[in-house]
Amino acid sequence: MPEHRCHARACKAPVPPKMFMCKQHWYMLPKDTRDAVWANYRPGQEVDKSPSMDYLNVAMGAIAWLAEKEGV
Repeated sequence: MPEHRCHARACKAPVPPKMFMCKQHWYMLPKDTRDAVWANYRPGQEVDKSPSMDYLNVAMGAIAWLAEKEGV
């Protein structure tokens, strides 16, 4: 199984498959964004590779927000 990495655009840090980002990038996100990621996370989606569209939309927004903040 390929190694899972932080979803921040410029980050290569390995993280457990259940985790969205490394600790550094996760805590750079606003709390309401972190809460939205967890609210839309379904246990096991990292195994069956079938996240909801709501999760994907929140995740893409979080990644874009962080990329803008980091200038990448």
